[in-house]
Amino acid sequence: MSLPPPDFANAPSAAGLSEAEATARLAACGPNALPRQGGRSFLRILADVLREPMLALLLVAGGVYMALGDLGEALVLVAFAGLSILITVVQETRTERALAALRDLTSPRALVIRGGGRRRIAGREVVPGDLVVLSEGDRAPADGWIAETTGLWTDESLLTGESVPVAKSACGWVGPGPAGRPGGEDAPFVWAGSLVVRGSGLCIVTATGASSEIGRIGKVLATLEPVAPRLAVQTRRLVLGFAAAGLAASILATVLYGLLRGGWLEAALGGIALGMSLLPEEFPLVLTIFLAMGALRMSRERVLTRRAAAIETLGSATVLCTDKTGTLTENRMRIEELRLPDGGVLARNGEGALLPPAAFRRLAELGVLASAQQPTDPMEAAFHALLEASPPVDGVLVHPADGRALLRHYPLDPTLLAMTHVWDGGPEGSARLVAAKGAPEAIAALCGLAGPTAESVRASVEDMAGRGLRVLGVAEAAWEGDDLPGSHRDFAFAFRGLVGLADPLRASVPAAVRQCRQAGVRILMVTGDHPRTARAIALQAGIDPGEVLTGEEMERLDEAGLRERVRTAGVCARILPEQKLRLVQALRSGGEVVAMTGDGVNDAPALRAADIGVAMGGRGADVAREAAALVLLDDDFGAIASAIRTGRRIWDNLRKAMGFIVAAHIPIAGLALLPLVTGMPILLGPLHIAVIEMIIDPVCALVFEAETDEGDVMQRQPRPPETALFSLPLVGWSAVQGLLVLGASAGLVLALNQAGAGQGEVRAAAFLSLVLGILALILVNRRFSASLASAVRRPNPALAVVLAVVTGVLAVVFFLPPAAELFGFSTPGPWAFAAACMAALVVFIVLERLKPVRAPTLAG
Repeated sequence: MSLPPPDFANAPSAAGLSEAEATARLAACGPNALPRQGGRSFLRILADVLREPMLALLLVAGGVYMALGDLGEALVLVAFAGLSILITVVQETRTERALAALRDLTSPRALVIRGGGRRRIAGREVVPGDLVVLSEGDRAPADGWIAETTGLWTDESLLTGESVPVAKSACGWVGPGPAGRPGGEDAPFVWAGSLVVRGSGLCIVTATGASSEIGRIGKVLATLEPVAPRLAVQTRRLVLGFAAAGLAASILATVLYGLLRGGWLEAALGGIALGMSLLPEEFPLVLTIFLAMGALRMSRERVLTRRAAAIETLGSATVLCTDKTGTLTENRMRIEELRLPDGGVLARNGEGALLPPAAFRRLAELGVLASAQQPTDPMEAAFHALLEASPPVDGVLVHPADGRALLRHYPLDPTLLAMTHVWDGGPEGSARLVAAKGAPEAIAALCGLAGPTAESVRASVEDMAGRGLRVLGVAEAAWEGDDLPGSHRDFAFAFRGLVGLADPLRASVPAAVRQCRQAGVRILMVTGDHPRTARAIALQAGIDPGEVLTGEEMERLDEAGLRERVRTAGVCARILPEQKLRLVQALRSGGEVVAMTGDGVNDAPALRAADIGVAMGGRGADVAREAAALVLLDDDFGAIASAIRTGRRIWDNLRKAMGFIVAAHIPIAGLALLPLVTGMPILLGPLHIAVIEMIIDPVCALVFEAETDEGDVMQRQPRPPETALFSLPLVGWSAVQGLLVLGASAGLVLALNQAGAGQGEVRAAAFLSLVLGILALILVNRRFSASLASAVRRPNPALAVVLAVVTGVLAVVFFLPPAAELFGFSTPGPWAFAAACMAALVVFIVLERLKPVRAPTLAG
């Protein structure tokens, strides 16, 4: 919706909207969000559920019972069909809500000025009239006109299809005329979704949400893949295989039973029961729920999953390339030491303030003049903080930029890591003042340092960097001419000193690094810092620095040489953002599974090329977030270790659920087939199997999803990426479990039948032993490792609920006469109950004793 922007001409310092006005406009205009497409409504979910094969089998079975004149059992089957619909709809609606919550987290952020202060808010909270700060790497959150700009260029290809960036002009605070169209050169407009590729600016919002240009075009960006393609393909193949086998077995059983017994309606019921027992309809549901709920779980740990494929890949990561600043450290720079060219040193004493005396004040002033006057970069903020803490001169605190105007900004250059600001002469009209700061070697080059002077500066840098300080050089020049040079290399700079900054290591980092190393994940720190600074920080964090690789050395190496060199490197220093892509490619070509962190525009290619791109949510550019699979909402390295742990846990629990599903269906199918082999009456009909499926479904979707991680989850080596979700060892283990339960249940049934028990008692015993056997399988599959105590005592509220419900169901069907009659049960004798319980206990104990043999091949 569009509203006229406020009159900023009368607002001191362009203070923006007040919070009260912004809140009122948000209520009037609605959130800055496009109409969402792709999410499934309740009716769409219901329609999808009604097409499920299991539901069709239940309804067909109900029709057969109706034809047989058994109205009660037909109605119960229809009721179970309704219950199946309810459970599935509730579970899938829960999944859709989880996906919606994750999509909300992926919405772009915006830096706005409200009430005179800068605030980072969600893009959906931007309102017409907001004053938005645009910087390189940001996506514009809404349409608007540009009040101020410093070399602003935007990529509007999302709207125009043209990949060439366009320059922007400013129209001041009064505002332009009628809005133009995207794509024009030097237009004072910015459009929602356009990417800032260079420069910065201040934009006043005129249209949000569906009223913006992108809203009118109706282009919606998909930001989340709910199912990982590789897992979906594996699951689809598994389901199709089981479904084909179930259909063939169902038809064969129906034909054989009808030919041998002559009762075709009973044969149809037996065939339907066998088909239901072999149809693994839980597989797709489990996959969708586990990945969606797993992603939501990770978001609660402040890790946003933008691509569900990252969940399965996390367990395979062998190398984690991480930034230093803001990821390993707190991104809270503080100046610790100043050094003058004459050898004078001023260092902070403990936690006290660093108060530069007059001799050092000029160094602090130049640092401020070479920085943004409203700094967002932590290092530049540190210069401002140092100057503000300085003692006044003659009782007056004078800011070096007072009375001066910034004439030109020379940005960082990949070939010269320094930036320069040119200021006018001030009220006195003297020569223009030029201040530069940057990497010591770059500043030394600008100043033309050589011989003993250059050697002295280099020794000072080595000493400061060796103590973990980030070192910057500062230089000064004067310019008398009217026309400024095209490059800051053309100024006659004088060296003014060195500044050492410290960024405290995050408290969580050493433990997180230790966890990653125990999990077989090698940490490679990638930074633009001096090699000795990087090495010192790596040692503090617990990272083995190995042989430090520098960006300059990378430039000299060919692809084969770099591939070999990165095998032994633990720290990469003086790395430019564009070199990260080559680093990722070298690691991957060497067989590594790479996770890469990044936050800038130039990091996006490396994030996209990595197996797992990890963007910073706090300081990261929107384009980096869009290229990444994971986003750290707090920029904390400790969250990466938590994500690896959570990803491995989700993978483990998926395998446990899949193994349980197969194991549970084997005895169901076996008992459904047993009468055909032995000539006994049908033991399990569609009604009995429907009840058992009502147990299996919530167990898969709730109990296993909520299982905590294995004790050794962070002691295992990374999983090979080609590992199948449902591997042959797991298939074999599931078959062993299912066959044991089938053997125990079939043995009890045959024994009762041989002893002359009635049909109702035999059927009741078969049902009881099968349900108890499935409960034993639940306990067995809760852990890959063998532990009788933990299998029973390990807390899981969902399991407690399921066990209580199962106990209640058994009590009803055995001891409530109408229910027992409906199920065709006669209450088994005490010894039959005892035998069924004993059989389940024996199955449980035997399988737990077999685990030490099978466990090494099961854990993924």
